[in-house]
Amino acid sequence: MRKLFTLAAFVVVAACGADDPPFRPSGNVGISVGPNGVTPNVGVGATNGTFNVGLSL
Repeated sequence: MRKLFTLAAFVVVAACGADDPPFRPSGNVGISVGPNGVTPNVGVGATNGTFNVGLSL
């Protein structure tokens, strides 16, 4: 009976996507030159291939 519950637990964990790839961090830094002068740009984020999360300053 214990083996059956263990197998069921593994199936549920595999089905819910717990084995997705980890989030990869990303970042960028840049400088824009325009009529208002020089403006720095900074961005950080993370992605796992399906979802992207980011913040730009």
